Amino acid sequence: MRRRLLSFILAVSVVLGAVSAIAQTSGLKLPAYKRVRLKNGMTVLLLEQHSVPLIAFDVIVKAGSAADPAGKEGIALMTASLLRKGSKARSAEQFSTALDFIGGEFTTNVNTDYSVVSAEFVKKDLAEGLDLLSEALLRPSFPQDEFSKLLKQRVDGLKAAKDQPQAVIGAYFNAYLFDRHPYGRPVGGDEKSMAALTQEDAARFYEAFYTPGNTILAVAGDFSSAEMEKLITQKFEAWPSRQSPKINLAEPTPSTGRRLLLIDKPDATQTYYRIGNVGVARTNADRVYLRVVNTLFGGRFTSMLNSELRIKSGLTYGANSFFDEKRVRGSFVISSYTKNATTGEALDKTLDVLQRLHAKGITEEELKSAKNYIQGQFPPTIETSGQLAFLIAELEQYGLDEREINNFYAQINAMTMADAQRVIKQYYPLDNLVFVVIGKASEIGDVLKKYAPSLETRSINEPGFGGQKTVAQAGQPAAQ
Repeated sequence: MRRRLLSFILAVSVVLGAVSAIAQTSGLKLPAYKRVRLKNGMTVLLLEQHSVPLIAFDVIVKAGSAADPAGKEGIALMTASLLRKGSKARSAEQFSTALDFIGGEFTTNVNTDYSVVSAEFVKKDLAEGLDLLSEALLRPSFPQDEFSKLLKQRVDGLKAAKDQPQAVIGAYFNAYLFDRHPYGRPVGGDEKSMAALTQEDAARFYEAFYTPGNTILAVAGDFSSAEMEKLITQKFEAWPSRQSPKINLAEPTPSTGRRLLLIDKPDATQTYYRIGNVGVARTNADRVYLRVVNTLFGGRFTSMLNSELRIKSGLTYGANSFFDEKRVRGSFVISSYTKNATTGEALDKTLDVLQRLHAKGITEEELKSAKNYIQGQFPPTIETSGQLAFLIAELEQYGLDEREINNFYAQINAMTMADAQRVIKQYYPLDNLVFVVIGKASEIGDVLKKYAPSLETRSINEPGFGGQKTVAQAGQPAAQ
């Protein structure tokens, strides 16, 4: 009830415009925030926002699935998930009870580049909430029974996910595109790697990477920066400083030519597909221009892709594209799905839209439309305390700062047609494409042969996201 009431208060405050992180009529401006470095090396970011009596914490530990040891994929996620499953002072049940008593929130997540711990508390419960957060981060115990329980849940979840192609096609695509690069590893692990994990692996990962110098703690909400800095110093400065291993990430090598992987799911009635290649890093100088162009190409309901595949032809309920920006170059992806019988038609239209983007580019009117769309849609994504805490933590993680937001509108408005055309030619692959398709091989295998010189097939029933593959040359039947 308390959470619903606070959500209502927040919604009302936004509607009334009481205090906002943005001023839409004059452009974006991120509220000023303070950056503090504790003696043990921990980075603390403090952003006051007094519109609602909530305080949000986002902790980024600079180690994600790219830091998983080979054969131990999924251990970063397991480690983060276990932080609230028992400490040296409380059991998992006691932690949950204390959290529920104050109506607090505590979640964890992991991506390729980093691990995240997010927490939110009502202002009056700050002391109790900060106790829970510091306890989970500084004194986790990784109890064997909780590890075993969570591991079983993860393995069962992985097996169930393969019944839903949309849930696993990203893992298959990344594995095929990035191959042995760390970005090709499944964030949640696979059936093989998860079976090899132990409680000691989680404890070792924690000891190696959960260190003050490897941690960013961002706080946003209803507090005094001076008082919050004092509280955080008291809770976290005693955290012993130690060196974390350096995570070396080479730039991924883009794929050349056309490659196609078919994941055979014999009971599939629909075909899910991803098409793309290596994209850009989070700090790419053209990232704002790419956002504008991709809004038009595949980033909104009226985009070129969705208009052609859904609105005009009814081949799908959705088609989109995105750049997965990471510490080094992530992926560029075009994604959609369709009925088995219309697989070829949908793929042809997808490639036609990509071809048209290169041949005709965009118009002045479309460019203006995308700029207006982004400037209207973006502000609500950085208004709440939770959104702001995560934003400033992630900016710090990638070596960025408030200029990323404060200059955002100016960069959008300065974009020209020449900029758009250059971005299209430079970042949207046309001839060098990787295709990953999940579907019924006996029905769609022959249809797919024209899209690449050879067709690789793997069974979705094979453990992991690689499995045994067979290769058929174009014009020859694929092995079933």
